[in-house]
Amino acid sequence: MSAQQAGLGRASVLLASGTMVSRVLGFVKTAVLAAAIGQSASRAADSFALANQLPNNIYALIAGGLLSAVLVPQIVRAATQDDDGGQRFINKIVTLGTIVFAAVGLVGTLLAPLLVRIYAQQAGSTGQGGYTSDAIALATAFAYWCLPQIFFYAMYSLLSEVLNARQVFGPFTWAPVINNVVAIAGLVVFMVLFGGSAENSVVDVWTPGRITLLAGTASLGVLAQAGFLLLFWRRAGLSFRPDFRWRGVGLGATGKAAGWLFGMVLVTQLAGLVQSRVASEGSGTGASNAVLANSWLLFMLPHGIVAVSIATAYFTRMSGHASRGDLRAVRTDLSQSLRTIGMFMVFATVAMCVVAYPFASFFESTFTGASQMAQVILGFMPGLVLFSVLFVVQRVFFALHDQRTPFFMQIVQSGIFVVGTLISSAVVPDELIAVAIAITTSVAGSAQTIVALVLVKRRLGGIDGRWVLRRYLQFAFFSLVAGAVGLVVVTALGGFTPDGFAHSGRIAGILTVVVAGLVMAAVYLGLLALIRLPELTDLTAPVIRRARPLAARLLRR
Repeated sequence: MSAQQAGLGRASVLLASGTMVSRVLGFVKTAVLAAAIGQSASRAADSFALANQLPNNIYALIAGGLLSAVLVPQIVRAATQDDDGGQRFINKIVTLGTIVFAAVGLVGTLLAPLLVRIYAQQAGSTGQGGYTSDAIALATAFAYWCLPQIFFYAMYSLLSEVLNARQVFGPFTWAPVINNVVAIAGLVVFMVLFGGSAENSVVDVWTPGRITLLAGTASLGVLAQAGFLLLFWRRAGLSFRPDFRWRGVGLGATGKAAGWLFGMVLVTQLAGLVQSRVASEGSGTGASNAVLANSWLLFMLPHGIVAVSIATAYFTRMSGHASRGDLRAVRTDLSQSLRTIGMFMVFATVAMCVVAYPFASFFESTFTGASQMAQVILGFMPGLVLFSVLFVVQRVFFALHDQRTPFFMQIVQSGIFVVGTLISSAVVPDELIAVAIAITTSVAGSAQTIVALVLVKRRLGGIDGRWVLRRYLQFAFFSLVAGAVGLVVVTALGGFTPDGFAHSGRIAGILTVVVAGLVMAAVYLGLLALIRLPELTDLTAPVIRRARPLAARLLRR
């Protein structure tokens, strides 16, 4: 194994460890939130889900694509070409970003009533198939507290991308842990003071105190997440000074690249707007915005822990190769990252399908509610592998300073999604609309990834396609074997029956997931180790090297 591969392995493990803790705590936060205000058929939960998603939508529209895809290549380039190692460029970018993001956060908060009405489908005269007027009023009250998160999310992303470009990866993944701890603490206090879902799922019980505590602590967590990164600024060799002279350091190139990304994110958010309004049709009757949001979080759990961690480590190196015009090295990085990510994501897809029902029971108190959520999870899961592949392929184009191609790739996805969602709205019953949206998401995302693979192959002159495909087929075979074993475990624990152990309570549900997951992971990793898979060795070698001295010290004691 080369020194570069070892470095990437260590970076990936560091990123994955922080992300894993963060995702697990995020999972706990979501479960506690469901226990506090309900989920399926809870109008209060749908109102909060809508309001708490608004800052993410606005942030993504204004800054998300720019920060994640444009700044890292620009900072890497400035570090190699500028006499100050990119410090001047970073000062100007951070100064400009702070001003812009503060203004956007303020305007977004003032427009809370308008934004809620844009994203929420109004219920009909019968009160079914959408948000009632009281639910919209509650969502608006939540939104006033949640929308300042726009500024906090943007600053977190801006600061973390600067640190990532300087190869200081740890704070980026560990900062969300603080966010989740603050939010969970707020939810625990909320439940102590105001009770659980039985008391809080209806709209008319919500007082200013309830609203402030729930939404206010959610925003406080995001603030703490952003502030944490400032502690590591000097470790990256940086000393910030506000700089309002924004000409002459390449901001024009950044703005040009951001134009295409803004278009890509705009198309994505328009599709998200359609999703939010169509999903609102299920509010009060079954799976709606809250179930979709939480199911998506479970879908993103393996992606965030594995794909984002590995791709982030590779992205900085690919940006360096691309700046030197070394396409062969970029192609090698793409092949390695796809094979490493696939090793986990193929298994995760099978495993999540097997444990979908008991997993859902951790969020729902009834088998009916768990079944509704499980069906949404199963609708999302077929697109997981290609979703993670797309994440890596997009970063190849970003490393090559090509934001135009991802824009047109996104049009393919959003076009298919919008058409499919609107058709679903016309023909699918309200109680199944969330499932239809999840399936449509999988189909549209898979189509986008296929287009992306064709385009990146042309751009790089190849992607080691046969080798990657061979590995994915191996992963699929071993995953199905492990999944069959896991299916036996889940069935034995009553994962598919209303009166089974897995659905006797939230703790029983998560225990079923843990037991089945460990069994499946043991089978899968055992099979990979049996064939001595190089990708597994490359990733685990840094961990084993660090663990051996620790084990030796423990044995000597």
